Amino acid sequence: MLGLMQDAPLLLSGMLEHGARYHGDQLVVSAGLDHGIERLDFRTLAQRCRQLASALLAEGCRPGEVLGSLSWNHHRHLEVFHAVPGAGMVLHTANPRVFPEQIAYALNLSRARWLFVDPDCLELAERLAPDLEHVETWILLARPEDMPATTTLPDPLCYEDLLASGKADWAWPSFDERTASTLCFTSGTTGPPKGALYSHRGSVLQAMAVAGAGVQAYGADDVLLVPAPLFHCNGWSTPYTCPMTGARLVFPGRELEPARLLRLIVEEGVTFAMAVPTVWLSILEILREEGGDLGRLGRIVTGGTAPPEAMMAELERDYGVRSIHAWGMTETTAMATYSHIPPGTPPADRIAIRARQGIPMQGSEVRIVDDEGHPLPRDGAAIGHLQIKGHWMVRDYFRRDDVRLTDDEGWMETGDVATIDSAGAMRITDRSKDLVKSGGEWISSIDLENAAAGHPDVLEAAVIAVPHPKWQERPLLLIVPRPDRAPTAEELRDFLATKVAKWWLPDEIVFVDELPHTATGKVLKTALRERYAKP
Repeated sequence: MLGLMQDAPLLLSGMLEHGARYHGDQLVVSAGLDHGIERLDFRTLAQRCRQLASALLAEGCRPGEVLGSLSWNHHRHLEVFHAVPGAGMVLHTANPRVFPEQIAYALNLSRARWLFVDPDCLELAERLAPDLEHVETWILLARPEDMPATTTLPDPLCYEDLLASGKADWAWPSFDERTASTLCFTSGTTGPPKGALYSHRGSVLQAMAVAGAGVQAYGADDVLLVPAPLFHCNGWSTPYTCPMTGARLVFPGRELEPARLLRLIVEEGVTFAMAVPTVWLSILEILREEGGDLGRLGRIVTGGTAPPEAMMAELERDYGVRSIHAWGMTETTAMATYSHIPPGTPPADRIAIRARQGIPMQGSEVRIVDDEGHPLPRDGAAIGHLQIKGHWMVRDYFRRDDVRLTDDEGWMETGDVATIDSAGAMRITDRSKDLVKSGGEWISSIDLENAAAGHPDVLEAAVIAVPHPKWQERPLLLIVPRPDRAPTAEELRDFLATKVAKWWLPDEIVFVDELPHTATGKVLKTALRERYAKP
């Protein structure tokens, strides 16, 4: 027997229209544009999205086809982000930060005929154009007065002119909630990028889980700063959660220079922000040197890599900012787990618990298995390969029949190694490829990095495995000192000796000016291994 409930498909256009109807005066703030900060309310945003969707269909775009974008975060890209899926098409948000060859590969694989181009990406698009096999129509995300006098792109359309040709009262169509919505590619640090094709259903459920769980739980009184780009995991779902909850959305644009972000946090009254730990480390460095505060900021979400406990402690102790660590992958749409503080946790233990990846949001499941795929106990001691499944997890890669992502039960290998305790809280100990196996025993590069980052003279730390004639591998520690600080290797070893096992202590410590990072802010360990770990 089926229930007697109304049955309407879960579509992303419903979230947009909810924001327009019930939070219409709330704003999207676009900073970093050539003509200053632009402010657009949700009501106008939804109207412009309807205009754009109807204009695209009138120009010959077909439901089910893929359109591409090459852009940073601002309200025009946000409009494309809503309009294209809302009309039943798929938006491939290409990543302008990766190598041009990888961008061309992804766009060719998606077979996008239309490509929306940020004026800041015009030069990149011109370089890519000869290698793009399917693009027929180029749209510059600009006003008529901002269109370039000359460009090698063939007859580019002006975005605002295209939008003006659409209908403001156009109605969003209804279709199967399993329809594809957006296409996001991994950063391709090993092999070509792989595409994660998200659906309306998965994206709606993910947004509801994020906004309702202890991950974010914000509302109409909140102001969100979102450096996370739309081309990375749907901007961590904020384009959907903000209209749904009525929270103000602040896009910082392309430049994530720490002083500028700090200014935005204070001047825009930001209450909630999300970014990778390197962003917060840099902001803290400015505050130490120049003084000041973080305004109304009360909570942050960190992702991409484990946050240093020292960073989280400083934010809470000195600025009253609580950190939440969330974990996810391109293949999980955005967030899948979050750090959760069980009732009765002693204050002294809370920072360490917040640094963990934590419990799954309702709708996702995690487990660890041994090398043969057998499930391991949830006792906080067993270490195994992390697997995940759930409502917003990708089943297969886009147009990659040569790669199997999930097993027959739906479990997906994440490439991470983790423990899970009796309460279900997960702690990633390393990436499988980043573990250091010394004398047959495992050393966690993440735990060693976190310990090193707690030294007062250390800005950032990275650990890789290097070959060793006796122990097979030993950890190499790379350190970026804080400005005007000069820690020694001996000082760091003495400090680490109080934090980790003696046999974990690195034989060599290398001081560097900076570490290479991926497009999503993670330390690029492939580059470090290429330079430092060759036999």
